[in-house]
Amino acid sequence: MQYNDDFLAKWEHIVNDVSKTDVPLECIKKIVIKFKNGRQRTVNLIALQRQGLDLEEIEAVLNRTFHDEHDNIRDVDFVVDITAVANLVQPETDKLLGKL
Repeated sequence: MQYNDDFLAKWEHIVNDVSKTDVPLECIKKIVIKFKNGRQRTVNLIALQRQGLDLEEIEAVLNRTFHDEHDNIRDVDFVVDITAVANLVQPETDKLLGKL
């Protein structure tokens, strides 16, 4: 589904106000892992899906990376896919608000 820029800007504002400790993988574009030594690794989830990996395979790779590199990781940033969030949440919002 295509959304206009104003609609996506509203969703981006909502998402930015939410703590992002548990984000569904289907709502993430990229994960940036920053290491204590100054290096960083970007995992592009959209590209991995285009290459044929499913979300379970991507989750397994990420879990293994986080486990193996746990002591070396300084920070992890999520780049949220606003369109995916809107696609996931908007239908439920419409159902709830449609009953008012």
